[in-house]
Amino acid sequence: METAIAAERMARGTAEAHPRLTPIAWSWNPLHWLALAIYRSIGAPLPAQVIFARAPRLIIGHLLVVLTSEYGLTLDRRVQSLVRVFGSRINGCMFCDNLETRLAIAHGSLTREDADALAEYAASERFGERERAALRYVEEINTVRQASDETFEGLRRHFSEREIIELTWLNAVGNYLNLQARPLGLAPDEACTIPPRRK
Repeated sequence: METAIAAERMARGTAEAHPRLTPIAWSWNPLHWLALAIYRSIGAPLPAQVIFARAPRLIIGHLLVVLTSEYGLTLDRRVQSLVRVFGSRINGCMFCDNLETRLAIAHGSLTREDADALAEYAASERFGERERAALRYVEEINTVRQASDETFEGLRRHFSEREIIELTWLNAVGNYLNLQARPLGLAPDEACTIPPRRK
């Protein structure tokens, strides 16, 4: 029971989380050096110190997935950022939420006000119909693992079939990242607010 309560507090940002495995700052493996260089450049060394220090070969497949999600999609940058940030929030991954929010603001695809308004995206004037359709889709597929016909038809009105595939794939990549950070206890430097799930 206490474990479930602690997990819920961590998801809501009320408990300070620590990596469950001790970070390893340095190893002799060149693949670990690569991971450290990449993650230090974005101000988030923990994945390199916790994950890739112990399994350095994983960085090869990881980079292929992450670089494709960063540079290989036709979706506009703002929609990509909304999907990344909102998906992380719904999944309760504060590390990814913080990192994705920070990077989106730094690159100018979102503002802090945009990020703060995500909890009420359906009513917020900060988001257009296209963005709301994407956010509704992300919300459904992360909460019930399925999209209703109504939500999917809303998506089809605003996105091409290729873009729908890219949205779905980008969300799956976000889940891949969330499902590493949360179980391993990776925590952000500064917690972002995670909006409550709507019923």
